[in-house]
Amino acid sequence: MEYTFYEIAILFFAYSFIAWLAETSVATIKVKNFRNRGFASGPFCFIYGVTGIFLTVFLQELRNDTLFLFLGSMAVATAIEWYTGKLLESMKQKKWWDYSDKRWNFDGYICLQYSILWGLLGCFAVRYGNAILLHLFELFPNVVKEVVVWGLLAIGMIDIMGSLISIYHLEQKIPSVFRWSQKLQTWTYRFAARLSGHIESRIQNSYPSMTKQDADEQEIEGKACSLEQLFWLFVIGAFLGDIVETLFCRATAGVWMSRSSVVWGPFSVVWGLAIALVTALLYKDREKQDSHIFWVGTFWGGAYEYICSVFTELIFGKVFWDYSEMPFNLGGRINLLYCFFWGIAAVVWIKGLYPIMAQFIDTLLKKTGHALTGLAFVFMVLNLCVSMMALVRYDTRANGQEAVFKWEQSMDSHFDDERMRRIYPNAIETVN
Repeated sequence: MEYTFYEIAILFFAYSFIAWLAETSVATIKVKNFRNRGFASGPFCFIYGVTGIFLTVFLQELRNDTLFLFLGSMAVATAIEWYTGKLLESMKQKKWWDYSDKRWNFDGYICLQYSILWGLLGCFAVRYGNAILLHLFELFPNVVKEVVVWGLLAIGMIDIMGSLISIYHLEQKIPSVFRWSQKLQTWTYRFAARLSGHIESRIQNSYPSMTKQDADEQEIEGKACSLEQLFWLFVIGAFLGDIVETLFCRATAGVWMSRSSVVWGPFSVVWGLAIALVTALLYKDREKQDSHIFWVGTFWGGAYEYICSVFTELIFGKVFWDYSEMPFNLGGRINLLYCFFWGIAAVVWIKGLYPIMAQFIDTLLKKTGHALTGLAFVFMVLNLCVSMMALVRYDTRANGQEAVFKWEQSMDSHFDDERMRRIYPNAIETVN
């Protein structure tokens, strides 16, 4: 089933609001006092909205398979909860929630009890909840639906922006942040000045584990990478991932095969994003045992690969890998053996390769400044954009659609079927 933009948006806000009601009600009952449990100031828990959309989009094919839908919902929701906890912790080096007192918890951010609950709720949402919510949404006229969706989007963006301003104490820096619009500067500053105090005090009341530390407390070593460092980790990871996969195909299948995700150069975007994410989220845990990092990499790597598989199929109409012939696979998108490879790769990267790469990147940035990074960024953005256009045209060309626009004609000229098959030899057209 395909969803429209308005349907996706209303499901996002509906699940965010329903979750806010549930979370706030439970928290209020526990402490016998009102507690607003949302990250933002409004009545929304956006993490649940994001989870609901991920389950709706990526697990739709499991809708009629209750067991795998439950396991998939449990895995995706748990992964999002863990990733969100890590990202929020990286903002202020504090835990926003803590399950350390519960049995079978991991990192204090996830635990078996809630993972099972997410699985059950995910099953209900995908099989019944979406249909109920969209049926109610269809009762309204189209004009009303459009106004509601765009209004909620505007409120949500302003709300999140105000929350981030509060967390980073940027109220006085707003004019320098929004130089592109003087009118928006003034309005945002006034709004943020009133909103941030409320948000900051509410966050501390709602999340007791996130208490402030003394000002002289030392920063956590290696707490985070700059955006510039993360970009280079993406580029290096994409390059190394492509090389490793190419050599693996040669060793196992006896053929040289392109494993690139883009049309220019040996870069695997899936690996690049994975390296950047695992570094940002796991490097703080580098002193933990190898087994800890291995199992984290195994579980999250599998969830990440599954989502990437569904995403590329939905966007480009192609399946870029298929493990259907391998044992212990899930829909041909992931299999147990390669999930273990993700775990091994996480250990090798965090324990061994990353410190070397970090030194290399620091040296590179010191010697070249921002010039090389700027050129590389422009190249990668252009590379990704052209690759997406070439893939979209590759799909529409396969469906017999003639080139109408100039960009389509350009793609046909520079990236014909023969060249695309060389770049993406494993790409299989999906059957609708």
